[in-house]
Amino acid sequence: MKFKLALKVSTDPVTAAGVFLVASAKQAGNTPNYGQGWGAYGKRFGAVTADGFSDIMIGGAILPSLLHQDPRYFYQGTGSTGSRIRHSVFSPFVARADDGKSQPNYSSLGGVLASSSLANLYYPRSNRGAGLVFGNFAIGIAERIGASLAQSSFSASSPEEVVT
Repeated sequence: MKFKLALKVSTDPVTAAGVFLVASAKQAGNTPNYGQGWGAYGKRFGAVTADGFSDIMIGGAILPSLLHQDPRYFYQGTGSTGSRIRHSVFSPFVARADDGKSQPNYSSLGGVLASSSLANLYYPRSNRGAGLVFGNFAIGIAERIGASLAQSSFSASSPEEVVT
């Protein structure tokens, strides 16, 4: 079921829109060093797609299956605005185990770290190394926090879950 959910997220129109936006932002910032033009944009689009797909599959299916963690994001649903924001900010770091108990979110963190590491295979030489890995890791965690905050702001009054 975790693999089915991860494949669904990886082919979701919102995911595709996110890839388009991130690739466009990277094109505007000329990062990584692919140059400019449609060919360079295509390389960036491919790199962002590979980054996202590897993160979703490793952090949303492979590691959750091995570590018995639930890859979904659970809305808090009730509480003060501050408590809901705290819940969203800490969600990349806390997961539910398959038995429902809270634990460190090794799956999500591992997925972001593995995806960041894999980028060394296809990013230009000038953009490879530990700086790429840890820079992309930090960006990936920030993206998860932003997505959690966005999901919380649109949540209903009852708790629901969303695959992250």
